[in-house]
Amino acid sequence: MKTARYSASRQKACQPCSSAKAKCDRKVGVCSRCATRGLACVYPSSTPAATQNTTEPVDEAEMDNPPSNSKPILLESIFPDLSSSASVSPPPQDIDNGNPSPSITTLDFSNLELVCPINADDINMRWMRSYIPLPEQIPKNYSPATMAFIRKILKSYAAVAVHSRGIPPFIHPLQMAVKSASPLATCLSLVRICDNLLPGSDEAVAGVLMREMQYLYMQRTTYDDMTLLSAFQAYLIYSMVLFFQLGRKTDSFLRQAVIALQELACSSSRQGLLCLAERIPTRPKWESWIVTEAKRRTLYTMYFFDSVLSTQDGLPVYLGTELRGLFAPGSKTLWQAKTRDD
Repeated sequence: MKTARYSASRQKACQPCSSAKAKCDRKVGVCSRCATRGLACVYPSSTPAATQNTTEPVDEAEMDNPPSNSKPILLESIFPDLSSSASVSPPPQDIDNGNPSPSITTLDFSNLELVCPINADDINMRWMRSYIPLPEQIPKNYSPATMAFIRKILKSYAAVAVHSRGIPPFIHPLQMAVKSASPLATCLSLVRICDNLLPGSDEAVAGVLMREMQYLYMQRTTYDDMTLLSAFQAYLIYSMVLFFQLGRKTDSFLRQAVIALQELACSSSRQGLLCLAERIPTRPKWESWIVTEAKRRTLYTMYFFDSVLSTQDGLPVYLGTELRGLFAPGSKTLWQAKTRDD
């Protein structure tokens, strides 16, 4: 009887709370713990609550390496229970009463007044500098211990996304509350297929991710600023998952992906990396700061990832002098603030 009682109790909790052995209040849509941490609140299929937000495991389809002119992948045809709209995390809730925070429902990402204080085109050409260095470039000789630490940190970012333990720290939680975050929401759902892979399924899963990456790149000219940021972040996550989780360390596709990633970074940076208010300086609009801080954090993460890939290939690593003039990441307390007042 004791075993049955504990089994029933565990089945009522959502999967993130169950994995963490934490108490789950089982609120409709998303529990308080998942809302606070930005986790995907999914219930086991054996409980009635599972119908609220469930992604069922399915078999991966066999597919070849993606051709250069591949069409956008229809995720629903491969994973019937996976869709972009269903994967968007609900807006964070107030822990005390379970109601959406008023500041979240009034977020306005229009008229952000952003500026780009650097030459963004230099970001687009960074991959070439390892092969054709400029005279003014300054080598960055990482020690083995430092490079091992960077690899460990970036690998943890990929693992966080794959194992649904939250979101990487270059994504602001409130980004998921806007419709333009659909490329990112799709990414955070899709990379979960890399969790507990079946033997021999690596190639099929890698093919799915690579096709989605190609689709994001082909659609880059149609995105507005917020969607472009979401696509840039999603493309970076896909690249790190291929490298760290699927072991594609010598994959030629990944080297081409770095060029595409830097082009996405360049396009997003052109739209602004600094709030106009930050330059004055005065307190910026919260939405403006969220966007610019997310862009800068994603850009810095991409540069560290580029250093890892260059070291892996035995290529020299250079300082990112083209980023001079950008702010360092803000404090963790400010980054994780859930309301405008905070």
